[in-house]
Parts: sequence; structure tokens; C-alpha cells
Amino acid sequence: MFATYLIGLREGLEATLVVSILVAFLVKSQRRDRLPQVWAGVGLAVALSVLFGWLIEYTSTSLLSRSEDRELFEAITSVAAVVFVTWMIFWMRRAARTIAGELRGKLTEALAVGSLAVAGMAFLAVIREGLETALIFYSAAQGAAGDSGPLLALIGGIVTAVVLGVLLYASALRINLSTFFTWTGALLILVAAGILKYGVHDFQEAGVLPGLNNLAFDITSVLDPSTWYAALLAGMFNVTPAPTVLETIAWVAYAVPVLLLFLRPARRKPAPAATTTTVTERGADTSAEAEAASTPQRA
Repeated sequence: MFATYLIGLREGLEATLVVSILVAFLVKSQRRDRLPQVWAGVGLAVALSVLFGWLIEYTSTSLLSRSEDRELFEAITSVAAVVFVTWMIFWMRRAARTIAGELRGKLTEALAVGSLAVAGMAFLAVIREGLETALIFYSAAQGAAGDSGPLLALIGGIVTAVVLGVLLYASALRINLSTFFTWTGALLILVAAGILKYGVHDFQEAGVLPGLNNLAFDITSVLDPSTWYAALLAGMFNVTPAPTVLETIAWVAYAVPVLLLFLRPARRKPAPAATTTTVTERGADTSAEAEAASTPQRA
């Protein structure tokens, strides 16, 4: 359940920060009349994300009758989720320093066009996070059919993210988001490695890949699957006591190089001549340093 909580927290906080930037810009620009359009776009994005998650689950449980087809579908969604996780983590690392300015620029253009453009801009800013969350959650929660724990953990992560976002917006809380996104990014890479491992197993179950019975090792006597710590490792990172050879290769081949690339020191670029400012709900400007603290530098 920790893995799904982490997914909800990470994706939820990204979406919350995006919405906070849009709302703060409108408040500072004396355009509160456009706030309903922003919330309408956000609401539509959330609704479609939930619908997308339900559609994935419905396809797996109701539309696919053969177990081989379900295994293949789950394998494909697992690979897609790993691709999205990897892209999201490295995109945030690259775009973190400029995302606030880009959002404000796009919103300025949308204000000049009209209310539908404002709603559409808010929708597009949130829908990516929502679709990613639905897909990653489905892949991370495989094997927990009939268990409401992963869903509750995801909701808990999203609620925590919203609370943190509101407190940050109100300047009632200051946290080092660079460190936060670095640590959660590293943990999500391990979660993604487990999802990929699960996907390889599903490919083997579906008969697409060989070696279902070729175990890399068996440490069941040491890591008893019935123990709480074994269940924790399996739920967080899909670490199991008797994986197949291909599962193990996939886990290591993804986790090791991606972690090394993600954690390597980022190249520092020369500071721009002009700095930008962030805005809060009360309309007071904050320093460029505060903006840098509110976006991750390496995550």
C-alpha cells in the first residue's frame, strides 16, 4: 500500500502545485472572475481520470474472458506505466525551474482568448497527472484484487498532497520540494522496477515470454511470503523470494541504470539575468528564491 500512497502523494502534489500557480496568477492579476473556469477544467480532468481508471479495470475484469488475454493486458499496461513513470520523473527534473513561468505565460495567452481557453488550459495542466496516476495505480495494485487497501492508500496520498499544496499556497508551510521530489523520485523508480518485473511475469503467464518455471533463486526459507515484512517488500517494490530469471534481469536492468542517471548531479546552468517572482493568494510577491524552493532542482 505504501507504493500506491507514494503514487498518490507524488502525482497529487505535482497537480496541486500546477493548480496553485494558475490560481495565484489569476488572483495577483485581479482576474478572479476566471477562477470558475480554472476549477471547471480541473474538475473535468479529475472526472476523466477516474473514468479512465474505471475503464482500465473494467476492460481487465469484464471485457477479457480468457486468463491469457487478461495477463497480456496487464503486462502491456505495466510496461506503459513504467514508461510514464520514467518520463514523468525525468521531465520534472528537467522542467522544474521553468514550469511556473511557462504556466503563467500560457495562462496569459488563454486569458486573451476567452473563458473556454482558460478552462482548457487548466484541464490540460491537470489531465496528464490524472491519467498517469490512473495507469500507474492500476499497474502497481495488480495482485490486490478484492482488497480496498491500495485504493484507500492512493486516496490518502492525494489528500495529503492537496493539504500540503494548500498550506504551501497559504505560506503556512515551507518544505524543501527539491529534496522531496528527489527522494520520492528515487522510490518511484524502485516501484517502477517492481511494476516492470510484474509485467514480465504476466508476459510469461500469457506465454509471450519463456522461462516461467526457471527461477533465478529461491529464498523462501529466509523471506517467508507469509510474514509482514515480505508482504511489505512485495507490495512496495514487488521483491519476491522466488522470482524467475527474466523477472530478475528486468528488475536489475531497469532499476540500476535509471537510478544512476536520476541521482547523478545535474549540470548547473548560468543564472538568468532577470528573475521572476511568484505570487500568493494575498497578492504579495515572494522572492525568486522562494520559487526555486517550491520546485525540485533534481527531481
